Amino acid sequence: MYINLPEKRYYAIGEVAKAFDVNTSLIRFWEKEFDVLKPKKNAKGNRKFTPEDIKNLKFIYHLVKERGFTLEGAKTHLKEGKKDTLNNFEIVSKLEDIRNQLIKIKEHL
Repeated sequence: MYINLPEKRYYAIGEVAKAFDVNTSLIRFWEKEFDVLKPKKNAKGNRKFTPEDIKNLKFIYHLVKERGFTLEGAKTHLKEGKKDTLNNFEIVSKLEDIRNQLIKIKEHL
């Protein structure tokens, strides 16, 4: 899945939900369920997601929405084989980003 977010230090929950095409309530739910998600909160309590949080959200989205894992299955997968699986996921994700950039370049030719 290609997530179109500008490079920033922090992202609001609304822009994260929009980028993933999900409700903000799902993002909040995943935050409670998955320990790897630790958005910062400002004085008002608004969540500010870091690029690391976005990377973890992409991985959770991939496991749950694209591969059909249950939440418990995704949690187990994250804990047991996180490093290898995450490395593979990051490689595939980068290749997809490159592919999408090449498609955009091709369209502008």
